[in-house]
Amino acid sequence: MTLTTDFHPAYIAGTWNLDPTHSEITFSVKHLAISKVRGSFRSFNVTVVTAEDPKDTTVEATIDVASVDTNQADRDTHLRTSDFFLVDDFPAMTFSSNSITATGDDFTVVGDLTLRGVTKPITLTGEFGGVMTDPYGQTKAGATASTKINRKDFGVNWNAALEGGGFLLGDEVSINIELQLVLQK
Repeated sequence: MTLTTDFHPAYIAGTWNLDPTHSEITFSVKHLAISKVRGSFRSFNVTVVTAEDPKDTTVEATIDVASVDTNQADRDTHLRTSDFFLVDDFPAMTFSSNSITATGDDFTVVGDLTLRGVTKPITLTGEFGGVMTDPYGQTKAGATASTKINRKDFGVNWNAALEGGGFLLGDEVSINIELQLVLQK
């Protein structure tokens, strides 16, 4: 694991757990080649362990893929099938960091994403929002991150040809993450 030594003045070593009420993971993919379909995962967990030596920091995430929500029940049901997430065989998507680099508020996390039993390296780029103590005395940190993946790299190949040419869905999926984490005492 690597992390620049001049990480951030608000850096605090410790274990940070997800604050689920102030966090979200969303995604979007081209639809009909003219717009994007957006969705989110309603159930996920993230743990960040910031070590005394920042280069030893780790990020672990587990996403319940059955919690997919595109605001359309029939589409969500289809996404849970073997055409997409194959939830019965692979109920979770996971991420495990390998390296982290940071300059000021900007950071890059490289790690392994596993979806449908396929593991591929991905790179998340993001911005550290800072550290704050809430009215209940909890120390919280915030960050945003994003990446793009090719769904076919993970065996998500389903598509439908369109009458006018092209396909119903794009291959590139944009993933956006908004996190608030709580320092464990």
